[in-house]
Amino acid sequence: MPSRVEDWLRQADRDLEAALTTAGAGQFDWSCFAGHQASNKALKALYQHHNAKGWGHVLYRLVDGLVESEPGLADLRDTARILDKYYIPTRYPNGLDAGAPADAYTKAEADAALRDAQAIVQFCKTRCRPA
Repeated sequence: MPSRVEDWLRQADRDLEAALTTAGAGQFDWSCFAGHQASNKALKALYQHHNAKGWGHVLYRLVDGLVESEPGLADLRDTARILDKYYIPTRYPNGLDAGAPADAYTKAEADAALRDAQAIVQFCKTRCRPA
């Protein structure tokens, strides 16, 4: 089976673009979710780079599964935990106590999610494409 590492990384970059675009449009909820998705896809690329499969959408678990072969990823474990909080509540009103996700997220949260996602994506790209 051919490697799909580059496809996963390309989509991770595309999701980062979506995070930036939606933040610029004031859709901070969707921007936070796109940051989570970019990180998820980059981590799955790194799994594939190691001839393994990363399952699920819980970023810190994906990170934990890679730490043995990628010790530097341990520094991003807390970053992954923060991004995990944007997986469900950013999309579903019943993920919050009240109100719609569109009303709950701020520019500061979207900016932080983008920075965090960029850190994970960059780490994965560096490891998948060694110099």
